[in-house]
Amino acid sequence: MPLSALERKQDSRVPDEDSKSGHSGQPLVVLGIETSCDETAAAIVLREADGRGRVLSNVVRSQFDEHRPYGGVVPEIAARAHVECLDAIIKAALAEANVGLADLSGIAATAGPGLNGGLVVGLVTGKTLALAADKPFLAINHLEAHALTVGLTDGIAPPYLMLLVSGGHTQTLLVEGVGRYRRLGTTIDDAIGEAFDKTAKLLGLGYPGGPEVEKAARAGDPSRFPLPRPMLGRAEPHFSLAGLKTALRQRAEAAAPLSDQDIADLCAAFEAAVCDVVSDRVGRAMEMAAGAFTPGQQKWLTIAGGVAANRKIAVALSTLAEARGYRLAVPPPSLCTDNGAMIAWAGAERLALGLVDGLDFAAKPRWPLDPDAPAAIGAGVKA
Repeated sequence: MPLSALERKQDSRVPDEDSKSGHSGQPLVVLGIETSCDETAAAIVLREADGRGRVLSNVVRSQFDEHRPYGGVVPEIAARAHVECLDAIIKAALAEANVGLADLSGIAATAGPGLNGGLVVGLVTGKTLALAADKPFLAINHLEAHALTVGLTDGIAPPYLMLLVSGGHTQTLLVEGVGRYRRLGTTIDDAIGEAFDKTAKLLGLGYPGGPEVEKAARAGDPSRFPLPRPMLGRAEPHFSLAGLKTALRQRAEAAAPLSDQDIADLCAAFEAAVCDVVSDRVGRAMEMAAGAFTPGQQKWLTIAGGVAANRKIAVALSTLAEARGYRLAVPPPSLCTDNGAMIAWAGAERLALGLVDGLDFAAKPRWPLDPDAPAAIGAGVKA
């Protein structure tokens, strides 16, 4: 259910729907810092007085090479890499945007969820800059930044339905406004991106796994290896990928030693199963969200997270959206994966409402957007 007015007033980070305070009538220039996982990023975003947004710079350094030997992200390596390059990336973002610290309206940094060591690096840096430049500081929920990105890229205003699919998160959210989110579904075990990465590792493909599985699947036959579609048709809109991953491993072991064609066929079968599961689960979320839209209002489905770059999933969701009377909005790939522009934009949206944070704001490795949402049964929930 939407938060009540009383609940909103009890949480200073959740704006009142009727709030007119803040800087909504002014142009805002915000620096965003992102260090929640294995991308070190900084960006400058301009929020016009009318609410439109523009990316002035967006600098990202990925850590794929550092983590590739381990087949996944190593938290200690990630934190050290952030320390080594964050200052230079912020300097590059400011230079590309042709602004200085004095020109900023505020400084935003990811405070969670994510890897604690990385979050601390970005938070301390953002707080230090805010203190030195005497600028408002904004502690940003990484999931909220993903949720609000379509406002920057497409000018879409809430309410809308969002599917967040990445290596750490799989959720359907009803975005009701800045600071107001209702989680409809989540994963009870693996996130979709995590399942792609584990599939790639099992089949001896490269890292990160998602693009490698998608590439291999193009030459594959999705019907050769039958795989399950977990949770299909269930009333609750949650996801489960563990059973699909186990079934894939069993098929791979039975077919070993694997040829290149075997690998391609397994990848195609896995991708097809994921597409069916995502379409079914999002369709159920659409049914649950029906009451959020007024008659005649355009309904939007948006996607965020690295898995949004998967073409087959995007096509499946586009077909679903058209059949259900929705329009699909997908930000460009550079703004679907972790980046500083989404953090800066979330900071600008919050600053426009007068929502700023103290320099004592602590990192939150677990920070769900909808903390009151009931947990999925079995929950290995990523939040």
